[in-house]
Amino acid sequence: MRQLVFADPGARARLESILHPRIREATAAAAAIASGPYVIFVVPLLIESGTWARRVARVLAIDCPEEMQVARVMARNGLSEEQVRAIMAAQVTRAQRLAAADDVVVNDDGLDALRPQVERLHAFYLDEARRMAASTIPGL
Repeated sequence: MRQLVFADPGARARLESILHPRIREATAAAAAIASGPYVIFVVPLLIESGTWARRVARVLAIDCPEEMQVARVMARNGLSEEQVRAIMAAQVTRAQRLAAADDVVVNDDGLDALRPQVERLHAFYLDEARRMAASTIPGL
């Protein structure tokens, strides 16, 4: 199926028309009952969908060099380089994804490099959640 949807834009559009409404409904339901101060949606095709970006306050991109991305997908999914590059060709470019992001985590090293980035963003998102909550309280 993967080969079909990435080789045939019409097939991909049909599959997305079936899946995306269900995914939106499920994520909206999950967000409605979330108890944390903020919610993070993991949306691999956020920019391509054309609808997600307007549903969220901020867009966070996780970035690494393209060659590293290809190698990671090959190792994780057991795909060939050709298959991975075909999938990537059907998606927005790295530059487009980064341009659409409000925040970026650079994931080109180990956990020690990720931790301070995530901690900084977590503190920022907590502040943003408090600010947004205060702005919705009448009289504040």
